[in-house]
Amino acid sequence: QVQLVESGGGLVQPGGSLRLSCAVSGITFSSYHMGWYRQAPGKERELVATITPTSTTKYADSVKGRFTISRDNTRNTMYLQMNSLKPEDTAVYYCRAYRLFGEYWGQGTQVTVSS
Repeated sequence: QVQLVESGGGLVQPGGSLRLSCAVSGITFSSYHMGWYRQAPGKERELVATITPTSTTKYADSVKGRFTISRDNTRNTMYLQMNSLKPEDTAVYYCRAYRLFGEYWGQGTQVTVSS
């Protein structure tokens, strides 16, 4: 059974930081591309960042310079370090594992940026 479990969300003040984790089981983690996505209330789900099996990264323009995606293939875990958080970063954050055929999603973790 494939499981992607996000953690690390919460309430943080503007300018603060959070670190999200996505623990993966049931697949060969090291062979999958991974990504973080987010969905704010009333909006479409959007890409935040992706990382390839060899750790090449890509970011949405809105988070470049503030967020860092990484992975630890020995722990089957992906991370998203989020710094300088803004109210507009408020959303449910989802992790995704994907290859040419097939994808898996986590259940999401809420991030709220508010004073």
